[in-house]
Amino acid sequence: MSPTADLVLTGGPVHTVDPSRSRATSVAVRDGRIVAVGHDEVRELIGPRTEVVDLKGKSLLPGFQDAHVHPQGAGLELGLCHLADTVDPAEYLRRIREYADRNPDVEWITGGGWSLEAFPGGAPTAEALDAIVPDRPVFLPNRDHHGAWVNSRALERAGIDARTPDPADGRIERDADGNPTGMLQEGAVHLVGKLVPDPTPEDQLAALLRAQAVLHSYGVTAWQDAIVGAYANMADPAPSYLAALDQGLLTARVVGALWWDRERGAEQIPELLARREELHRDRFRSCTVKVMQDGIAENHTAAMLTPYLTGCGCSSDNSGISFVEPGELKKYVTELDASGFQVHFHALGDRAVREALDAVESARTANGWRDTRHHLAHLQVVHPHDVPRFRALGASANLQMLWAAHEPQMDELTLPFLGAERGARQYPFGDLLRAGATLAAGSDWPVSSPDPFQAIHVAVNRVSPGAPEGTPEFLPGQRLDLGTALAAYTAGSAHVNHLDDITGSITVGKSADLVVLDRDPFAGPPEEIAATRVLETFVEGRRVHTADDA
Repeated sequence: MSPTADLVLTGGPVHTVDPSRSRATSVAVRDGRIVAVGHDEVRELIGPRTEVVDLKGKSLLPGFQDAHVHPQGAGLELGLCHLADTVDPAEYLRRIREYADRNPDVEWITGGGWSLEAFPGGAPTAEALDAIVPDRPVFLPNRDHHGAWVNSRALERAGIDARTPDPADGRIERDADGNPTGMLQEGAVHLVGKLVPDPTPEDQLAALLRAQAVLHSYGVTAWQDAIVGAYANMADPAPSYLAALDQGLLTARVVGALWWDRERGAEQIPELLARREELHRDRFRSCTVKVMQDGIAENHTAAMLTPYLTGCGCSSDNSGISFVEPGELKKYVTELDASGFQVHFHALGDRAVREALDAVESARTANGWRDTRHHLAHLQVVHPHDVPRFRALGASANLQMLWAAHEPQMDELTLPFLGAERGARQYPFGDLLRAGATLAAGSDWPVSSPDPFQAIHVAVNRVSPGAPEGTPEFLPGQRLDLGTALAAYTAGSAHVNHLDDITGSITVGKSADLVVLDRDPFAGPPEEIAATRVLETFVEGRRVHTADDA
């Protein structure tokens, strides 16, 4: 007779994300591994010491994997002046004033999470901050961390005035006389951000653990940290991961994407190799390099093949910024690939996507086919000629599904400046799937919600959860079916993370990284997907989250 199981989950639909057996009703776990998947026969493994979880018709999924997230930064923002979850400028000012009053001894007022759509042109002013915090510098990155709102005291500390030139990779917003107005874009953020005191190691560890708890509450059991290294005002999270490991507190599996310093060249590759060796421990390893190739569409720094339109619909002289010169990018990616690194690209505009794919192609040509699993994140605008190249080059499409919907940032700050033809090429999830691309998924939290079901809802419906009745679907021909969207957030991200041998599906022999839901999302209408909640999360068969009402 087979040894009994440590844990059996039974009595509900099991969505295995395993093509050889897509549905079951029972799963058995022993020593952190799945030992049986099936139906009533699995109950034979129940012994006197077996914990039995009666699903009572609720569903079981493999743990979600977030392929692009910034946990430490998100955790820090939650503990500072937190501006997310509203788009009301008056509410922002109220929270900032309240935070400043509550922390009279804090030298800098910082935090972030505000939305571009809250302000005309996406550009708030120093004047508004000066009225409530005139005596201390204020530095507040926006939701996407490609810009920052600062007050006059912060500009003075950084020595920024009308004579200060824009950095090559950014822009200082100015009035008609050339005076800074209080909004910094891209590389200009660092002019002030570098002056903000780093959080203490204790604060950083607390932030990481706070974020881990949030991610587990949404069923996320593994992730790829999209920036490991110091970037702008974001502290390097690597020491926090090592401290969490040393203290036995890291319960997730994490791949760290080492930051590529775009102000340097190939001379940094030996340093990255040394960091890869240093940061290869148990549940945390850094075998990936993050290259940010462009900015974002809303501030016109995403790299486009043709210029943005102006407010009157005319062609401008601005096609965005390629942060790494394309010819050099090919050389760097080829060398990184030869060294066994995966490259994780931020590629949002169609020119950046093409430049990233060209670099992958150069690496494949020079090095042959290697199991490096390069992936491109964001993919807001993709030229149709480049869609089939993902499969041809083995480059995965790392989707931020939540963004593919009509909302003010899209309708007011993006579509008018892209034009109809280019605007219709946004977030082409369906085209990528039909072309045979491997799909992965990530949240980019704190840029947007870490809840996979919020994102999956948009992928299936192409409408934001809670959108007003009558909101049109956003390019509905690019929708995904529910099974495909779930697979991207589980097996697809496990593939990108090189964890597909042990995670990503409910399969005998794999780790028992599991999520219990409050319903079967396949059984209800698509319009209710976002209401799905996680009741329990397991990593290696051990509970790491239980909802209060589970």
